[in-house]
Amino acid sequence: MPQTLRVVWIGSAVLVTLAALSAAPAPAFAGEAPAATAAAAPAPAPGTPFDHGKAADGQAKSAVCAGCHGPNGNSANPEWPRLAGQSAVYIAAQLHMFKASVRNNPVMQPLAMSLSDQDIDDLAVYFQGQTPLGLEADPSYWKSGEAIYLRGDKDRAVPACVACHGPAGRGNLAAGYPALRAQQSVYVVKQLNAYADGSRYSGGAAAVAKQDPNSAMMFTLAKRLTPEQMRDVASYVQGMR
Repeated sequence: MPQTLRVVWIGSAVLVTLAALSAAPAPAFAGEAPAATAAAAPAPAPGTPFDHGKAADGQAKSAVCAGCHGPNGNSANPEWPRLAGQSAVYIAAQLHMFKASVRNNPVMQPLAMSLSDQDIDDLAVYFQGQTPLGLEADPSYWKSGEAIYLRGDKDRAVPACVACHGPAGRGNLAAGYPALRAQQSVYVVKQLNAYADGSRYSGGAAAVAKQDPNSAMMFTLAKRLTPEQMRDVASYVQGMR
């Protein structure tokens, strides 16, 4: 694949066989039609933000969010995550954890505490419906990142990211795995390091396991990645659409 092409179609993963992972189809690239496997996320399960959330109300309530996360959830600052196209189930879960002081962030915790359950559902549904406008992947790193994302690293017992986050980085709505496509690479590296050193959540992995089993999984997986692997997979993720 020439380096001039841009990745357009990132995460935690489950332990599946390397043989199965190596057969996973590659994501689409600029100028190509999206892969057939990049199907829409499954319908949300009962008890999700879609039960009561209203996108129109969420849009009105998102004005405060735009200060950091950008218009329509597309942040310009690489330190802050892009929310556009993110799973509503995941967004709601994270806001509830910020509100309960389970997830650490001095900016988000007080903001989340001011939100009602209805506010959270409205915001979550609104942001999922927005289109992520990502940046290009760094041509020096994305090919190595693609290998980790699609096949993992057997020597370091790192399973492929695609197992949970999907071939197009759209995540798994029903299971609560987040979408990673078009996410800021700087933010992705920051979060992988926060998982590795345990600083992303308060109370450690045991406490988080009760709140979010998917996130608890990442405490172990992130520690197995080298700094270079974090950089590479983050670059690949940034270019996904």
